[in-house]
Amino acid sequence: MNGEDDHWSLYSASQHLPAVLTDPNKGKQANFFTKTWGDTFVEKSVIEKSPFLPEITWAHFEGYLKKYGKRYKKHSDNKRIKFENNHIKIKTHSLNTEGIPDIYLRQHLNLHDPKIFQDVFQTKKTEHELQDELSHHLDIVEEQIAQQVSQKSGAFFHAMTSHDSIMEQMGIALGEVKSLRSKVQRVDKALARDSLRLIGLARSKSNNVALLDKLKLMATVLQTQPTLQLLLSSSDYVGALELISGTQEVLAKELAGVTSLRHLPSQLKEMQKLIDKMLSTEFERYAAADLHRPLDFESAGVLEPERLVSLVAGLLRQNHLHFLEVYKQEAVTAAQALLKQLMIEQLADAEDELNELTGSGEIAPSMDAAHWLRVIRSASAALTKIVERVKAVHDVIKETAAASAGLSSLETSTSISSTPTENFLTLEEHNRIELKLRDLLSSVCDYCNERIASLVSTQSDKQTVTSAQVIELSNIVESFTEMCERTCGGRQSAALKAAFKIQAGNYVHKFHTQRKNKLQLLLDAERWKVAEVPSEIQILVDKLASGEPIKSLPSSPSEEDITTNRYNLKPTPYIKIGTQSYYTIGALLILIRLISEYCVCSYDLQLLAPVVARNLTDLLKTFNSRSCQLVLGAGALRTAGLKTITSTNLALASRSLQFLVWMIPLLRAHFKTLTIEALSGFDLVEKDIGHHIRQLETKVLSIMNTLLGDQLGEWDAKPPVPSKQFRNISRHLTKLHEAVSAVLPDEQVTDIYEVIHKNFKNRLRTT
Repeated sequence: MNGEDDHWSLYSASQHLPAVLTDPNKGKQANFFTKTWGDTFVEKSVIEKSPFLPEITWAHFEGYLKKYGKRYKKHSDNKRIKFENNHIKIKTHSLNTEGIPDIYLRQHLNLHDPKIFQDVFQTKKTEHELQDELSHHLDIVEEQIAQQVSQKSGAFFHAMTSHDSIMEQMGIALGEVKSLRSKVQRVDKALARDSLRLIGLARSKSNNVALLDKLKLMATVLQTQPTLQLLLSSSDYVGALELISGTQEVLAKELAGVTSLRHLPSQLKEMQKLIDKMLSTEFERYAAADLHRPLDFESAGVLEPERLVSLVAGLLRQNHLHFLEVYKQEAVTAAQALLKQLMIEQLADAEDELNELTGSGEIAPSMDAAHWLRVIRSASAALTKIVERVKAVHDVIKETAAASAGLSSLETSTSISSTPTENFLTLEEHNRIELKLRDLLSSVCDYCNERIASLVSTQSDKQTVTSAQVIELSNIVESFTEMCERTCGGRQSAALKAAFKIQAGNYVHKFHTQRKNKLQLLLDAERWKVAEVPSEIQILVDKLASGEPIKSLPSSPSEEDITTNRYNLKPTPYIKIGTQSYYTIGALLILIRLISEYCVCSYDLQLLAPVVARNLTDLLKTFNSRSCQLVLGAGALRTAGLKTITSTNLALASRSLQFLVWMIPLLRAHFKTLTIEALSGFDLVEKDIGHHIRQLETKVLSIMNTLLGDQLGEWDAKPPVPSKQFRNISRHLTKLHEAVSAVLPDEQVTDIYEVIHKNFKNRLRTT
C-alpha cells in the first residue's frame, strides 16, 4: 500500500479467489472474477469472413450514430453524475514508519549480501545498543500491526464467517454430487451398459458377417480357374473373359491386401493372354474351314453359327479387331485357291497348259473363246459363292457387334441364342467396327472383280469371239457386278467393267471394221440400179419406224402376216413407209441390215452403246462419202464398169440418201434409250447427207441446163416450128422425166422441173 486513497470498484477486481476472500477491506463478495473484464477476458481467435454475410463498414452505422449520438451522450453524462454521487470512497490508514530505516522496509532483506550486511551493521554501536535499536523497531512494527488488526477485526471475522458458510455450501454440493454420481451409476448399469453391450454385439455380428462374406468371396475367387476351364471347354469365351474381368475387379477393390491371393492377379492376366491366343487361333481355323469348304456344301449360309458368335463376341470383348483383317486375307487366299483349282479342273485334259497357271489362278492366253468363256462362267459362279459366304459371316459379326453395343439383340434377328451378357462396346467402337466390316466386303468384292477381270483380259485379240459369246460375257459381268454392288450396299467396282469394256470394245471394233469393209466393197461393186426389197428388209424398216428398240433381227414374215397381206413372200421394188415409196440400190438394203445389227449390238452391249453409236455414224459417213465419190465423182465408172453416170443413177443415189435422212432420227431415239451421252454424231451425218442430196439435185439441174443451153445456143427464130432444137429439148426433158419419175416422188420431180422451167425461160430471154 502506498498510503494514497485508491478508488476501487467492482470493475477493479482482478485478483484470484483466495486474495479476495482474505481482503480485510472488503466485506462478503457476491461475485468473483479471475480475469479482468474487457476485450481480453476471452481469448481472441481469428474468425474468417462468412461468404453468406455482406461486408459491414462504418458507413452502415453513420445514420444510426447521427440519430442516437446525442441521446447516448446525454445518457453518459447522467450516468457519470449518478456514479460520482454514489461512489464510495474508502479511506486507508497508512502505517507510521518514520522511525524505522528504509532498509528494513524492503521486500527482500538478504543479510547474506555483504552490502546489505554492511548497511545494517555500519554503525559503531555495541551489540547491546544494536539489539536495543532493533527491539525498538520491532515494537513499532508490532504496534502498527496491532493497530491495523484492531481496525480490520470486523471485516476479518466477517470473512471467516463467509468462509465457513462457503465451506458448508461446498459440503452440501459434495453430497449432492455423490448422490448424483450414484444415481448415474445405477442408470448406467440399468439402461446404458446393456444397450452399449447390444451395440457392441451388433457391431461384432456385422464384422463377423463381413468376414464371412469375405471368406465366401475368397472361396468363390479361388474357384475361378476351375470355372474358367469349364467355360473354355464349352467355348464360352465371353463368359470366361467376363469372369476374369469381374475377378480382377474384386481382387482390386474388395480383396485388396489379402496376402494369400497376391499371386492370383498375375495368374488371371496370363489366363487372359492364353484366351486371346485361343480366340485368334480358333477364329483362323474357323475362317479356313468356312471359306475352304466345297462349293456344293449342303448347308447354305454360316458354318456353325453358335461357334462363330462365341468367337466374335470374345474377340470384340477383348477389342481385338485384327480378326477382320485375318478373315479378309483368308477370303483372298480361298479365292486364289478356288480359282487355281478351277483352272486345273478345266485344263486337266491339257497337261502342258498346267505349267502356265499363275499364283492368282489366271489362265494362259492361248485358250479358244468357248473354253475361255466357260472358265469365266465357272469362276464367276465360284467367286459368287465365296462373296455370299463372306456376306453371311459379315452379317453375323455385324449383329453380334450391335448386340454387344446394346443396339439390338441377336435373338430378334437370328436364331442364335448365345447373346453377350453385357454391353461392353461403346458407340464409337461399334462405328469403327461397322467401318471395318464395310471395308471387308469392299476389299473381297474388289479382289473378286479384279480376278475375273484378269480372266477377261487374258483373251487375245487374235481369237475370234462371236456376238453370242460377247453377249453371254456381258450377262456374266453384269450379273456378277450387280451381285457385288448389292452385297456392298451400292458400291461399284470398276475393274471388271473396265476389262469387259476393253474386250467388248475390241469386239465392237472388229464388228465395225468388218461391216465397214463389207459396205465399201458393196458400194464399189454397186451398179446403181433399182434393187428389189425382200420382206425381211421391209419388216426391219417397219420395226424401226415403230419406235421400239431393236433387240434382235426379225426373221421371215409369219403366216399371219402373209394371210393378212401385210407382207409378201415375193420381193417388192421399193421400201414402203407410209405413203412414201423409196426405190433404193442393193448396197442400201445391205446397209439397212447392217444398221439393224448395230442396233442389236448396242442393245446387247449397253455399256458400249456410245461406242456403237459412234461406229454407226462412221458407217453412215462412209456410205455418204463413198457414194459421193462413186456418183458425183464418177468413181463407179472405174469400180463398177459403168459407161456413164446417168440421171437415173443420180436420182437413185439421192433417193437412197433421203431414206437415210428418214432413218437418222429413229436411230438417234433408239440410242437415247440406251445411253445418256450426247449423240452429236448423228446431227453431223444428217447435215452431210442433206448437203450431198442438194449436190445431187444441183448435178441433175446442171446437166439439164447444159443440154438446154446447148440447144438454145444453136436455135434461131426461123421455120420450121417446132424447130429441131426445141424437139431435142423436149426429148431431153422427156428422158429426164422417164429417168427420175420412177425413182423420185412426184413433189420432188415437180420441184426439179419448176427449176428447169425457170432456168429455161431465163436463158430463152437472154438468147
